[in-house]
Amino acid sequence: MPPPVFRFAPSPNGYLHLGHAYSALLNVDLARRVGGKLLLRIEDIDATRCRPEFEAAIYEDLAWLGIGWEKPVRRQSEHFARYLEAVDALSARGLIYPAFESRAEIAALVAERERAAPWPRDPDGTPLYPGMAKSLAPAARRRLLEQGVPYALRLDMAAACEGAQDLAWTERGEGPGGETGNVAARPQAWGDVILARKETPTSYHLAVVIDDSLQGVTDVVRGRDLFWSSSVHRLLQHLLGLPQPAYRHHPLVTDASGQKLSKSTDATALRELRRQGATPADIRRLVGLPEGPP
Repeated sequence: MPPPVFRFAPSPNGYLHLGHAYSALLNVDLARRVGGKLLLRIEDIDATRCRPEFEAAIYEDLAWLGIGWEKPVRRQSEHFARYLEAVDALSARGLIYPAFESRAEIAALVAERERAAPWPRDPDGTPLYPGMAKSLAPAARRRLLEQGVPYALRLDMAAACEGAQDLAWTERGEGPGGETGNVAARPQAWGDVILARKETPTSYHLAVVIDDSLQGVTDVVRGRDLFWSSSVHRLLQHLLGLPQPAYRHHPLVTDASGQKLSKSTDATALRELRRQGATPADIRRLVGLPEGPP
């Protein structure tokens, strides 16, 4: 039987902080405990924010923590063609449509609708897509595409969920409300999520399920802020015929005010803590992990 496969998948859009250290160390500890492998994936699909110096710093910080990983490292920016294949497959089934509104136009639409009643929001608190692009006449849609108008490719959630009412995932950690074990997926709570854009042929949701499948990931260990994203991931796994890993969502490392750590907060950056004299053992203590590997 092949060994379990874990992965740590940071984005190179800033320096790693204590929250990243906790997730990376927890992954490596769990992998060692069960004789598994740890993969490193660089999630760099956002070309406007991801920078080579941040990617180099990821390797440096993880090595300083004593974390090793399987080679080669998968960089998402090198696999856009594979993600586009999945987009085309979903599009051929009529499950994707282009939406042409800008972020400002969407905000205005939400504000207009909220004059009458509160507009629904997804589990992250973002308003659900309020536009009417799904009902655009084919000729109007074709004209906008030919004009080169920017667009987002959205999943037709209602159509995608037909025949997928009983989706669930195995949760080995705990959700924000104490959810664990067999957790029912609720992808409808996210509305018509974006799966790609004109300039980028994938989104986090789509890339992550494809990568986990291609890399043979069996155990996804990540922060609790992504707990309900698993609903979308289970739906995409179902639609694309991909295997489902087990999930373990862990508590977040927060600052003194209880807020999730940000890459812009220098005080918790691993590089800054190292500069101040912290050791890898200090980092393990700061994030509440045992001082040595299990």
